Amino acid sequence: MHGMSRRVLILAKRDFIATVFTKPFIFVLLLFPLLFGGGFLITALMQARANQQIRRVAIMDRTGVAAAAVIQAADEKNQRDLYDKLTGRQAMARYEFEVAPAAAGSEEEQRFLLSQRVLRRELYAFVEIGRSALVPPPARPDEPAPEAILFYSNVGGFDPFQPWFEGAVNDGLRSLRLRQTGVDAGRAAQVLGSVRLASMALVARDPRTGATLPPHKKGTIENFAVPYILVMILIMIVLFGSAQMVAAVAEDKLQRVYEMLLCSATPFELMMGKVLACVARSLVSSTFYILGGLLALQGIALFGLVPFAVLPWFFIYLVAEVIMLAALGTALGSACASPQEAQPLAVLVMLPVMIPLFLLVPVLQEPDSISSTALSLFPLFTPVLMLLRQTLPGGVPPWEPWAGLMGVLLFALAGTWAAARIFRIGVLFHGTTPKLAEILRWSLRG
Repeated sequence: MHGMSRRVLILAKRDFIATVFTKPFIFVLLLFPLLFGGGFLITALMQARANQQIRRVAIMDRTGVAAAAVIQAADEKNQRDLYDKLTGRQAMARYEFEVAPAAAGSEEEQRFLLSQRVLRRELYAFVEIGRSALVPPPARPDEPAPEAILFYSNVGGFDPFQPWFEGAVNDGLRSLRLRQTGVDAGRAAQVLGSVRLASMALVARDPRTGATLPPHKKGTIENFAVPYILVMILIMIVLFGSAQMVAAVAEDKLQRVYEMLLCSATPFELMMGKVLACVARSLVSSTFYILGGLLALQGIALFGLVPFAVLPWFFIYLVAEVIMLAALGTALGSACASPQEAQPLAVLVMLPVMIPLFLLVPVLQEPDSISSTALSLFPLFTPVLMLLRQTLPGGVPPWEPWAGLMGVLLFALAGTWAAARIFRIGVLFHGTTPKLAEILRWSLRG
């Protein structure tokens, strides 16, 4: 047993040194945070540049009386929201409004002319206030309400100005309706004054003292950025470390490397050496990224947001996921005759990581739902989805991570055992690439 462990460690050390101490590995290790951080930096710079712009918006008023009230409400809202209350920096673009003059032709002609002004960048957008805008909405919710406000722009995707301006339009229309019913204009502003909604974390109890912890406000970074970034680091490292195993093993098989190594080690030892080397590479990469992230948060005075209680789980899930997928990749690569034939099979290694990637948003929105809990307890999805739920302010019940970990470990053991049986046959199998049914038969019968 001692001799087998020593041979596995020697093989793992060989693969680890041959990969880590190379320029491509170091280059990719540094490239990922540069690309990831660079994307956020470019987005922030583009947003800062957009915030400095002056954007003109034209108002087409079919009521003949609503434009002034809407523009007044929008100007007041723009002044309130223009600067960030904490930093004092300009947080959004400055909007200027104009009333579109009546066109000589039809309403369609007026819309066309304004659309041309948007395309010439003379206008950011234009808004059409319909004739029914001053009519109160129907009392019954099942009655259809007419589309009283139409918004025209050339912005693709989500435009944050649209919901912002919708609030200003409704403020202006409500103020006008109140004035029409005889309410004083000065009191209308007081009546329509809004109350800011603060997002708070759930109240928790200190496990050591039993005292109820005071509530605290949640921010965008705590709600989204920290869980998302931590999970993306896990996904990136697992993909980078495991997906390449299929082609790498197929390349070694093509060059008859294993036939020489089989003289001093068993197929199981060869596979475990590959898997342990992959785990070691992943731990090096993850430690580098986590330490870099901690230093970055310290530099911007957000060190308190670091989920230290979850970091041990991050490394546990990372090791378990890499063992599962690296063993699978090693087995599939050994069954291929060439690296080119191995490339399509790499998708099978990526699927357990890519599928949870598409589930991040639904799980973030309903982390405590039955579906989110069930998905995070499914062994192939547990490392990504359970980690995501654990990093959220509300956390998860204490039993769930342990139940998920037990499922992952059992699945990893079963998967490694099946992969070893495939590798034992596939590493010496030459000629045509076996079909998937034959590979499954190898895993069951050996």
